[in-house]
Amino acid sequence: MKGTAVDTDVVVVGAGPTGLMLAGELALGGARVVVVEKLTDPTMQSRGLGFTARTMESFDQRGLLPRWGGLETMPVGHFGGIQFDYSVLPDAHFGARGVLQWKTEEVLEKWATELGADIRRGWEFTDLADGFLDGDAVEIALDTPDGPQRLRASYLVGCDGSRSRIRKAAGFDFPGIPATRKMYVADVVGCDLRPRYLGERLPRGMVMVGPLGDGVNRLIACPHGAPASDRDASVPFQEVADAWEHITGEDIHHGGAKWVSSFTDATRQASQYRRGRVFLAGDAAHIHLPAGGQGLSTGVQDAVNLGWKLALVTRGAAPRTLLDTYHAERHPVGRRLLMNTRAQGTIFLGGEQADPLRELFAELLRHDDVKKHLAGIVSHLDIRYDLGPQAGDHPLTGRRMPPRTLRGEGGRTRIAELLHGGRGVLLDLADDAGVRRAAAGWQGRVDVATVTAADDAATEALAGATAVLVRPDGYVAWAGTAAHDGLTDALQRWFGAAAH
Repeated sequence: MKGTAVDTDVVVVGAGPTGLMLAGELALGGARVVVVEKLTDPTMQSRGLGFTARTMESFDQRGLLPRWGGLETMPVGHFGGIQFDYSVLPDAHFGARGVLQWKTEEVLEKWATELGADIRRGWEFTDLADGFLDGDAVEIALDTPDGPQRLRASYLVGCDGSRSRIRKAAGFDFPGIPATRKMYVADVVGCDLRPRYLGERLPRGMVMVGPLGDGVNRLIACPHGAPASDRDASVPFQEVADAWEHITGEDIHHGGAKWVSSFTDATRQASQYRRGRVFLAGDAAHIHLPAGGQGLSTGVQDAVNLGWKLALVTRGAAPRTLLDTYHAERHPVGRRLLMNTRAQGTIFLGGEQADPLRELFAELLRHDDVKKHLAGIVSHLDIRYDLGPQAGDHPLTGRRMPPRTLRGEGGRTRIAELLHGGRGVLLDLADDAGVRRAAAGWQGRVDVATVTAADDAATEALAGATAVLVRPDGYVAWAGTAAHDGLTDALQRWFGAAAH
């Protein structure tokens, strides 16, 4: 396929939260993006019911949070059903709960479309042409409402879920642990169910109930001993009602469901997140027990990490080597996600055999350091990318820039507001003309903001730095005390060569 012209810069397969977030990030960064989705209409099903604190930050940095019309946050969380309070974390900000996934998709689709993303529904991926490993384009075949079509792009991203066709067609390895049990999720109506927000363990299994409003309850039933295959599937409500009665002794067969599905505890992760010009994100890259609702949030964060990098490369503003950092940064995050969800499954669903482990965790969670550690894991606020020794050793490096208040020429501001444009941000904390001169060659890729700390919390976080380079995804690429102290190297590494 060398020399093949392209129809667009990036094709994204799948219009779930991951694919739509990626489409918006790509369009914001100046890339041409086409999203293909086999469903002709958005599904009104809502597997996800919220997002983590880190994902709240990701939406905030693009100015998206007001589009939900008000979000209920969750100050209390759990690890394997053992409860803790997120206020133990230094910043004490929380994730959102009770947010139906279809609403999240609606918000993200509108945003991506406004930015110019081309979303094509009823377009189903069928085949991938050879050449994606060493060619200069990738070509896919699709079934569409107007018959077979082909699309050529510089890059292809599979955001098409746990049974990803892109993953299979591109030959990604997907090792892991096969399913050992079958579980059920349903949005039920016509049943008077008491809330069981954190789940209730019973001799025959675990059940969970959360009201969604308008007489609808989200129900999860995890019977002990139910065999499963390594996939999820739709099932009849009768089967869910049977499982519920088996576990609880309560009869809900008189009710019904808006939608029903089964899921498993299969745990798998792609060995690579990139093969040539093909990438995986979200459930296409990693599947796990849905403990704590972390899947949607991890997929969105995959998209936020990849989007700005792909946009810079497709614009010719950065070398292709920048794309290697996607796997390097996100694969360890996915591995840690699988670790924590497996641990939670063992604690919560392990029956009597897991009682000693559960008791031990309950003891450990009486200690604030343990609470902070586990709260950081499930909120994703503990993420720190390993940017290598060239990035320096400032405590902020590799971490997300904390939500501190800054003071600039226009008054008080936040890093989230400075990131709305999807470009890098260089914080000039000492009104240093040398810092501004150093960044002049990256105008249009990096915005310079001359700011100071507005309060003691910001002063403490920024101590030891007179300048901080923040990537478009909100993570600190470099922090130092002088323009010559690695800043130019960091600008080149993350944003390509300076313009002449």
